Order: sequence, then C-alpha cells, then structure tokens
Amino acid sequence: MLHDKQFLLDLRKHFRLNIYEAKIWTALLSRGLASAGELADISGVPRSRCYDVLESLEKKGFIIMKIGKPIKYLAMEPDIILERVKQEIKEEAEQLAIQYESIKGTDEFKELELLHKTGVQHVDVSTLSKSVVGRTAINRHIKEMVSKAKSAVIIVSTQEHMERVIKLLKNFMPGFAKKGIKARIYAPQNKPLLKKLQNVEHVEYSANTSFVSIDRSEMTFMVSNQSVAPDYEVAIWINSRFFVNAVNVLFEESLR
Repeated sequence: MLHDKQFLLDLRKHFRLNIYEAKIWTALLSRGLASAGELADISGVPRSRCYDVLESLEKKGFIIMKIGKPIKYLAMEPDIILERVKQEIKEEAEQLAIQYESIKGTDEFKELELLHKTGVQHVDVSTLSKSVVGRTAINRHIKEMVSKAKSAVIIVSTQEHMERVIKLLKNFMPGFAKKGIKARIYAPQNKPLLKKLQNVEHVEYSANTSFVSIDRSEMTFMVSNQSVAPDYEVAIWINSRFFVNAVNVLFEESLR
C-alpha cells in the first residue's frame, strides 16, 4: 500500500501534502518509530530531501521528533491529523468569507448597486454568471475562457491547484507574447512547476483561494478544493466588467 500511486495521490489531496511528505508519513505510520535514514530506505525519498521533508511534517504537526542518538521520529494518529486539517480548512473558509464581506464597503461595490438600481434595461442574470460542476467541465470552461483572452490573464492559485492550472495553460502560454497578452500567476514558490511557465510572470503569493480572470471582465472562482471528488467540484463563472475589475483592484491593493 505504501507504494500504491493512487493511494499516495489521494493522501496528498485529503491531507494537503506533497508527494514526499505523503511517502514519509505513511512510512513512519507503518513503523511507529524510525530514524531519517530508515524512513528514506522505506519510502524511497532521497536521503538529501528526507530531513527537509521531516522538518516540514513536524511543523505541520504530522510527526514528533524524539531526541536521541540517532534522532528518531514518531507519527501522530491519523484521527488527530484529520481533525487538525478540518479545522485549518474551516478557518481558511472563515477568513475568505470575511475578505469578501469587506467588498460591500468599497466604492466599486456601491457603484455596482447603483448600476443595478438605476439600470434602464433588464439584464438576465443567467447570462452574467453560472455555476460549473465537475472537474472535467471546469477544466474545459477555463480553457475556453483563456482562449478568448485579448489583453490580460490573471491566475491566483493555491499550492494544490498549481499543477492543474499550469497544465490547463500549457497550450496557451506560447501564444501569449504573440497576441500581446500580459499573463501573470500569483502562487506559492514551487520551482519544478514554475519552470514549466512560458510568457507568464510569477508573483510569489500564498493564496487560500484560486481563480482565473481574463481582460478584467470575466472570472472563474474555484469554490471547492481538490480534496473533493472530481464529479463534485464546483466553480463560479462571472461575466461582469465592473465586478471583475473591482475584485482585481482589491486583490492588487491587498498585495501592497
């Protein structure tokens, strides 16, 4: 089971780990108590990376270091880790809700309300926004949206969504420069993935949400994270220059 690829991939998503962390943690769970060298042999993680991975797992609370010669490590119970991850997700969701609640007090949002109240032409809301359900449908929708970009593509990505976003952009990146499209991704530092970027500026940013925006007029928000079953993933698409531009302005202001 320790070497089952799908098991490790599922473990990464559910517990928000990278592949080396998942391998070391499962190896330690199987042994109970082990040294770094033993864990490297069991897990297949290179010894040169083993200590970095163990330090990361310790900071996240997945393992405990036992002082001695040699230093050994003890794995925390999965039940405890699961509750901790659930609490972290809940806290992130609450922070995100607070951030969006603050939009109500901005001049841009007041302008949106005024436009809605004074507009002389009725607009069918279904043409301005919709939900997209299922990972395949979301991926297809993002590709279609990016293919229409004329001047700008902005991506904000969490660590867990980075690989997926870069894969979706793969066929579009070579053409960004030719079309004069300014593309930028705000995401955590991840050198192996960032090496795959072409004609896309990277800005280091630890995001707790993911969205893609084009030409400051269309935007797709990821509502669920990748731990959700693919068929139940949900994204929200919004087609409103006023709203999308306001969100982009607020996001850029928060970086200063």
